[in-house]
Amino acid sequence: MGRSNLCRQNAKLAGCPDGIAMDARPALISVARALREQGLEAILIGNAAAALQGAPLTTLDLDLLFRKSPGNLKKLKAIARGLGAVILKPYYPVSDLFRLVRDEDSLQLDFMSVIHGVRSYDALRSRATKIDLGGEQILVAALSDIIASKRAANRTRDRAVLDVLKKTLAEQEVAARRKIEGPRNRK
Repeated sequence: MGRSNLCRQNAKLAGCPDGIAMDARPALISVARALREQGLEAILIGNAAAALQGAPLTTLDLDLLFRKSPGNLKKLKAIARGLGAVILKPYYPVSDLFRLVRDEDSLQLDFMSVIHGVRSYDALRSRATKIDLGGEQILVAALSDIIASKRAANRTRDRAVLDVLKKTLAEQEVAARRKIEGPRNRK
């Protein structure tokens, strides 16, 4: 995947050098819209999901968890057509990864039905939050689930971001407690 093409489209997620920086929102909005239009419920996971929640991470693709069924595979094909992308199955038949790739801007969406460290789609869904992106909404996995998944996957690239994710989660927990507690009386 061409980093320079992705940088032009999606700098926040791609870790692009200064001067090329652009916003990831257009790509995320188009994905959220395509999911809504086709009625495919999917949860954004991985570094992109963490970045949307404030983690200072980069990524070259968008990872999504979905329920693999004949109906959802038809919806996935329609999403690919609507986005002008093709579906690749790079590790078929041993993997349930469906990769949508659009050459013109190097958009890469990885749809999977199973991820490490998560018992089920429903469990992940119950903790996910909807994030509004320009009038479209996308389900985003909780940071705690992203951490659990990366810890369970135990790949070098996942271990490399665990401390950043844990720090972001801790900061969010402190901020949430402060919000609940409200302003303290100072003397």
